[in-house]
Amino acid sequence: MARQNLLPRTAPFGDGERASLDAVLGSATPVQRAWLAGFLAGLDAAGGQPAAVPAAPPKVAEPLTIVYASESGNSEALAGNVAKLARKQGFKPKVVDFSDLDVATLPKAGKLVAIAATWGEGEPPARAVRAYGELMGEGAPRIDGVEFAVLSLGDTSYAEFCAIGKALDARFEALGGKRAAERADLDLDFEKPAADWIKNTLKALAPAETPDNVVAVDFARAAAGEDDDAEPSREPLVVEVVEHVNLNSSRSDKETIHLALAFEDGAPAYEPGDSLEIFPENDPQLVDEILGAAGLSGDEALRKALLTERDITTLSAATIERFVKATGHADAQKLIDSGEARAWIEGRHLIDLLATFPATLTPEHLNTITRPLPPRAYSIASSRKEVGDEVHLAIVAVRYETHGRARSGVASVHVADRIRDGAKLRVRLKPNRHFRLPQDPATDIIMVGPGTGVAPFRAFVQERRAIEAPGRSWLFFGDRHFLHDFLYQLEWQEALEDGSLTKIDVAFSRDQPEKIYVQDRITHNAKELVSWLEGGAHFYVCGDAKHMAKDVRAAVVRAYETAKSLSPADAEAQVAALERSHRYQQDVY
Repeated sequence: MARQNLLPRTAPFGDGERASLDAVLGSATPVQRAWLAGFLAGLDAAGGQPAAVPAAPPKVAEPLTIVYASESGNSEALAGNVAKLARKQGFKPKVVDFSDLDVATLPKAGKLVAIAATWGEGEPPARAVRAYGELMGEGAPRIDGVEFAVLSLGDTSYAEFCAIGKALDARFEALGGKRAAERADLDLDFEKPAADWIKNTLKALAPAETPDNVVAVDFARAAAGEDDDAEPSREPLVVEVVEHVNLNSSRSDKETIHLALAFEDGAPAYEPGDSLEIFPENDPQLVDEILGAAGLSGDEALRKALLTERDITTLSAATIERFVKATGHADAQKLIDSGEARAWIEGRHLIDLLATFPATLTPEHLNTITRPLPPRAYSIASSRKEVGDEVHLAIVAVRYETHGRARSGVASVHVADRIRDGAKLRVRLKPNRHFRLPQDPATDIIMVGPGTGVAPFRAFVQERRAIEAPGRSWLFFGDRHFLHDFLYQLEWQEALEDGSLTKIDVAFSRDQPEKIYVQDRITHNAKELVSWLEGGAHFYVCGDAKHMAKDVRAAVVRAYETAKSLSPADAEAQVAALERSHRYQQDVY
């Protein structure tokens, strides 16, 4: 039955406003309509201000705590989605980053949603380490009676898929919590299943219906004019490559591409610290090899899809299971049954699976076995204040060999080998509000960025130059060889001359018998570095998460031990305090 339009077309409202009012009034009960009539009458009598005593007290919104552990921003974005939908359903949500979480407050949460990403081989995101450790430790508080639900994000190409979300789910239950909804463990193509999980979970957490059926109105939010639906567009933009330069010398064993991209209708409102996602294409030669191994050569429609839409490199235990389900391959099943599948996939890709266990596949099989081709995010290496409607990136081409086969990074080698000036790319902005310059430009900054980890710091220096920031800046940069791998060397020299960069310390690991890294330079400058930090400086690290970021943090702890004659525990507490105050920030991968 079509819904009846209650307001006539002559009502003094636009079509959209009239439709919205019809939607609300059409489903309202007589009690709700009567309350609204009285409320509006009282509002008008009060000169447009809410009456001191409303006609009926609004129902108190149900508190909901939403905590997230995020590295790339996906968990944070989903936490925001939970809050928006929860607010519309009568909850009063509070969103908390794990870096700000006081674990002692969890027993009072009442209703709790946790969204957690897993980083690397089963580790929590960098900002979540402290609170995660406290929650998993012996001193964690009981949360008896707290209703909880966990959404876990991960990557099936890693052995410890969704390990952090799984651990949180088990821990909440062990501490006395009551599971309101089953945990969901999602891969890179998480958006649709995550939306379904959020909807069902909020339904499970919703309080029982109360007989008064009174609508809750949050005047404070309405007065603030907050638009819950306003968010950056997730639609890709097409850009033109206007500069494609190899930053390494011809004698280097590395290839780092400086990529300048122009936006036809103006660059998006990015800030230093943000990233740009590139939607790459797969290697055509690898696509043809996979089609041949699958017995599907000549299928041009499938070839096009594999080039631009499907992930044809990632191999995981889940991939083998889907392959066996699609083909019934007995030998591949034996690999699973033996328990050796996880060890076998190490260093291998999808083509190895198809070559080792030959089978004739259908296009549907390949679609089932593979997952959507995800974009790759790269730190933006420019400031809009200096480069205008462009975005600059620094991308190192990933090339290596395993099991007798040459391998390459999907996006990095696409950029290095198949993209040139004038080419078009699809991109999307990925904001990172947790990696930002200090609000006060007089604040000193210390930047540690070996290799392409220096990219965001090029943006930082450009920004500080443009606004004539009075604060000092200190860059630690490292790579293999001074003569061949000193990325943006001339720019750093110019920045030192014009004062936008105060100090630079470099570490080139292969220029002497003993290897020297940025953490060694930190140790060498321990007293001065701690002096800067004691004076309020912010500390930034960008680059490799597995080794470099951990080694740099350990070096900062040792610097405090040396400079202030502290015990290891007290020095650790100093660095942890920097992290809690958001003066120690990381953008690692």
